[in-house]
Amino acid sequence: MNWEKVILITGGAGFIGSHVVRLFVKSYPNYRVVNFDKLTYAGNLENLKDIENATNYEFVKGDICEIDDIIDVFEKYKVTDVIHLAAESHVDRSISGPMEFVLSNVVGTVNLMNVAKNVWKLIDNNVFYHISTDEVYGSLGDIGYFKETTSYDPRSPYSASKASSDHFVRAYFHTYNFPIKISNCSNNYGSYQFPEKLIPLMIHNAVNKKDLPIYGNGLNIRDWLWVEDHANAIDLIFHKGKIGETYNIGGLNEWTNINLVKKIANIIDEKLGRQAGETEKQITFIKDRAGHDKRYAIDASKIESELGWTPSIDFETGLNNTIDWYLNNSEWLEKVISGDYQSYYENQYLNRD
Repeated sequence: MNWEKVILITGGAGFIGSHVVRLFVKSYPNYRVVNFDKLTYAGNLENLKDIENATNYEFVKGDICEIDDIIDVFEKYKVTDVIHLAAESHVDRSISGPMEFVLSNVVGTVNLMNVAKNVWKLIDNNVFYHISTDEVYGSLGDIGYFKETTSYDPRSPYSASKASSDHFVRAYFHTYNFPIKISNCSNNYGSYQFPEKLIPLMIHNAVNKKDLPIYGNGLNIRDWLWVEDHANAIDLIFHKGKIGETYNIGGLNEWTNINLVKKIANIIDEKLGRQAGETEKQITFIKDRAGHDKRYAIDASKIESELGWTPSIDFETGLNNTIDWYLNNSEWLEKVISGDYQSYYENQYLNRD
């Protein structure tokens, strides 16, 4: 078949990546979607069982840190565009092992761009779309929002690695006229999220009557974005965003960690028929994370005014839907926590009694 585009989606078996792959496979039958993923602990092809036999979908196991893997997939599938989501993304892991984040998030990104630059020759309508995070901006006080023009001030090895990759992507645009787009998003939540992150971890522990561990005093604030809204924003930016531009994507949902966990606990009580306030008693406060940023909040007015994107779902509905998904997919959850996650976190989270 003569495909209109061949899009390489890196990290497509991960949480956000799987939602983006699914959206593009279903929405664009004239595109070939190539899911390129190393299948680390957070990558799971079970996330894409519903589209694995689609005629316009291909999975390739590969590592962005291995140049030959990238060259092979570009040559075999004649890749025309890249949506780059592959990244090590957990702050705690970056604190205990920063080098893996440098290699994957920085070196891997540069590897991808070098191959694409050499193959594309910069004469076609190609796009290299780099997905990043609001954590590159550092920490906010009680007021204000991150804008696309906010100075970078990363506070963890994870955010420093993403900030570095952002800088390389912009440098390639200015130096080589490389056709880049960047977006920086707030905290995502939704189905298929690996349970090292706050919301699925709290759901799992709440259901299993384990501690609900909260760093410090629980007053750190995050802006929560439903993952399917994020995928729709990525779709818009890929197709309509301007080359060389950055777009911030936020959920307009600021919550302190303690209030969010209490909210999850109350919903669990209601859904499982527990006494009101029963699950909230599982909350426990643990030593604060090193370099824990106080507040993130995104000004998403640029993507709204230029591309017409706004969140489609309110947080109450999104959180209820997310909790329902995890309750209805306990087998998936138990499967993914049985391996690396269980061994890595057993002393910190899952087995805290």
